[in-house]
Amino acid sequence: MPQSMTREAALRIGLAAKELDDVSVSGLVQALAAKLGLPLTETRLSGLSVTDLREILAGDHAEENCHVGVEPERLKRAVRLLWGDTVVGSALPLLDAYTEGDMPASIRVACASNQAEMLDGHFGSCEQFLIYQVSPSEIRLLDRRSTLEADYAEDRNASRAQLISDCQVLYVQSMGGPAAAKVVRAGVHPVKILKPAQSREILRRLQTTLLRPPPWLAKVMGVKAESLEKFAESLEEG
Repeated sequence: MPQSMTREAALRIGLAAKELDDVSVSGLVQALAAKLGLPLTETRLSGLSVTDLREILAGDHAEENCHVGVEPERLKRAVRLLWGDTVVGSALPLLDAYTEGDMPASIRVACASNQAEMLDGHFGSCEQFLIYQVSPSEIRLLDRRSTLEADYAEDRNASRAQLISDCQVLYVQSMGGPAAAKVVRAGVHPVKILKPAQSREILRRLQTTLLRPPPWLAKVMGVKAESLEKFAESLEEG
């Protein structure tokens, strides 16, 4: 795994591998590194052509599950994903500006996601974590964190937990007990959402509890359950 790969490049490669079905992510990473050189950056990926990708899939990395038998249209879509274009329903959402302290009474939330701003991922297999700052009045998307590099770690679950260790809450569609324990040890409270949903839809529900948080959320926020009432009153007066 190239250690100098950017998160954005890792996300693009993960999405392209998904578009190509039988192509493994690790095989595609190695093939792209051999073709384009290191580090694998957005600029280098943006210079890749359909012909380049076809040659890569037909080259020395066939043993890495990089096969040639890919329909031309899928090759084109995969290349556009490597370029960062918004296609095949996997649009990369735009990030919002944020400075620490911008959003009073806010918490940081991670959502396990496989596409766009969907909350549709299993903790151990999702392609990315979407990182939001959530206050009673705003939701801002701060980051998209690819899990590609974490999957090369000796302890994948611990590495994924470390990716979101600056968050207070994690929303996932599902996760196992051992993984949940590692998330909790990282200081993050996991919450399961059984059916896929838009991340912001779930976060809007969370917003309604922030001013007078229930005990579990108050503990996560490091406040007493009633400590935000004064702030709530000032918002209502405004």
